[in-house]
Amino acid sequence: MSTVSLDAEAGLPTAAAPWFPGGQLFATPAALDLLQRLGVSPLFLFARHLHGDWGDIGEDDARANDQALASGQRLLSRYDLPGGSTIWIITEADRSATTVLLPQEY
Repeated sequence: MSTVSLDAEAGLPTAAAPWFPGGQLFATPAALDLLQRLGVSPLFLFARHLHGDWGDIGEDDARANDQALASGQRLLSRYDLPGGSTIWIITEADRSATTVLLPQEY
């Protein structure tokens, strides 16, 4: 898993540039509702994703994402949240769109 430095005051990634274009950002209503209830910013998770912090995925999935960066395949991040909830962020292979969603919505 890649790591990203965080700006202590803003809590945002400090990497100079994203690793890949995210395209248009989408989020499902259920994902937004969950994040709002937990006080987690979807933009913070989106920034982590764009900077190669794939979150709480296994080593095989992290390697697959790293290969997908070079080959132009779909990218998947998983972030485990307080209370046992999980959010996925998926960027399409053509990098035209990135969606924040719950796993059961896939």
